[in-house]
Amino acid sequence: MSFNGEVGPSVARAFLALVIGYALSIATPAAAEKQLLWGDTHVHTSNSFDAYLNLNMTADPDTAYRFAKGLPVVHPGNRARVQLETPLDFLVVADHAEYLGVVRYIRERGIPRDELGILESLGAWAGEWWLDRVIDNDEGRAAFSSLLPKTNDVSTEAAEPIRVPVPAAEAMTRTIWEEMIETADIHNEPGRFTTLIGWEWSSIPAGANLHRVVFTSADAGVAGKFLPYASTISKYPEDLWKWLDETAAETGADFTSIPHNSNISKGYMFPSNDRLRGTPIDEAWVKQRAKWETVAEVTQYKGDSETHPSVSPDDPFADFETYPHYIQQHAPEYDPRPGDFIRSALLMGLAIEERIGFNPYRFGLIGSTDSHTGLATAEEPNFWGKFARDSTPEKKTGDRSRAKGPNGWSMSASGLAAVWAEENTRDAILRAFKRREVYATTGPRIAVRLFGGPGIKPGDEAAQDVAGVGRAGGVPMGGELSSLTSPPGFLIHVAKDPEGANLDRVQMVKGWIEAGVTHETVHDVAWSGVRTMDSQGRPASIPDTVDPATATYSNEYGAATFATVWTDPDFDPQIRCFYYLRVLEIPTPRHSLRDAIALGIDPKETGHPVSIQERAYTSPIQYRPQPSRGKAK
Repeated sequence: MSFNGEVGPSVARAFLALVIGYALSIATPAAAEKQLLWGDTHVHTSNSFDAYLNLNMTADPDTAYRFAKGLPVVHPGNRARVQLETPLDFLVVADHAEYLGVVRYIRERGIPRDELGILESLGAWAGEWWLDRVIDNDEGRAAFSSLLPKTNDVSTEAAEPIRVPVPAAEAMTRTIWEEMIETADIHNEPGRFTTLIGWEWSSIPAGANLHRVVFTSADAGVAGKFLPYASTISKYPEDLWKWLDETAAETGADFTSIPHNSNISKGYMFPSNDRLRGTPIDEAWVKQRAKWETVAEVTQYKGDSETHPSVSPDDPFADFETYPHYIQQHAPEYDPRPGDFIRSALLMGLAIEERIGFNPYRFGLIGSTDSHTGLATAEEPNFWGKFARDSTPEKKTGDRSRAKGPNGWSMSASGLAAVWAEENTRDAILRAFKRREVYATTGPRIAVRLFGGPGIKPGDEAAQDVAGVGRAGGVPMGGELSSLTSPPGFLIHVAKDPEGANLDRVQMVKGWIEAGVTHETVHDVAWSGVRTMDSQGRPASIPDTVDPATATYSNEYGAATFATVWTDPDFDPQIRCFYYLRVLEIPTPRHSLRDAIALGIDPKETGHPVSIQERAYTSPIQYRPQPSRGKAK
């Protein structure tokens, strides 16, 4: 049965009670085999050089953890008291590995001179004098910009790691790292709040964003045996993966590496033929990538990376929170490419698997913030900007002379990582990432269950034990099916954010490869209310109730829950394919509208729409006609 708001009132109420009861029970470990945890794997503190240069001088890892737990803290920019409405379940402080903590250390403690010679001591004095001048004169933005790439030659710049000579840099980084991991252990409360030790590897040759967040389930005792791997050592992703191989073997630590902002990678995040070094993709490269990168970040402050109208022209919801700004000096016009987006990468993975037998892009999906304020905020009414510098409406206008550059309104108040885990612990969360039983939202806490398999039948959506039925009849999101003789059923349960907007629709995104050619389509599988259909068989748009004068909206439209079993009408057991859910909320006010009202300006001056449709993306379920020798463990 599929509930689309088109049944009688008494049936609807009874059905709604059943599904809401399920939605409430899924958060309780005793009621289901897994619990739904909410977190952020991508928060920068004052230990990141760019955060510090952009006025975050006070929000350190301790501040980040306290804020994520729901405690009030002081904003590092505007000094206001700020607080999350709903605390998180886990957090990764992911400061840049490049000169980790060095800028903060120099400013607050000075460069240690115990082992420096005369020339290095003079260099230390000059470095301290320069940094003091930059900070005291508020020239941090210009200083940060001067460090960005200057050329457009990605392959040449990738071969030349950036090395800015800073006396005693490694000693300062070692001290800061030890303090960071000790703070993580202090705040880790298994079963209540989990801290995962991590960092960001920030390779960006010629503005091609190849950043990865890396985190481990290890504690401070193990993490103290290594220093975070930085792009100052190498800008090539495979060198990072090699380091992960070696460090895991030496220390016993396990890791995951999460690509982010593929939307501004100039096509290099997900290559189809040649890797960054210019050599062809081969089996060893694919297997190494698939081992460490089981999850990708699909949405965050610097825009959405699911897809783009240029690569998904038939998808009316493809143009969402587009961020057309490369991180470099004299940036060229934005040029979106298939290698920049999650959906096209999933399609390329099918093609690569047909070619060499292994799929490098069989990843799950999560969202996170990339906050540089230490504050993990993905709520439109409670969004405090990417940097401490752009934390107030007046400051979000940015530098008007940089007409083509980003400003505070360019940022998307996104996203969150949703994890189905046995318990709220480091090991359980990392296991969920490894098996891809995770999903992304752009901020709302939309509860989503997805199972697919031959044993799932219509009517299963009403089962008391949805997880038990789903696992008995198939696999959860992130799983893999193979060698079927009939179409699998997909068991779908979705519940709105209890404090947020109603839901517009649930869509199944399918990608497949046939005769060497990849294809994609989007099926609307459930929607609210009675809708007319367009010429493509899609339900009409839901009414937009956002009032641009007050930044309010109404929940008179939309549904609180959806539950259904969907079967692909075009399934062919001989064709390789994948499926993932995209869930859309009804339109709600964007944070830029609230700022426009506060400033008393026309919302058009922000350059962004007054409303958006927040969404969730599940990890894909993959189908192979037969088990592949490249099947992930």
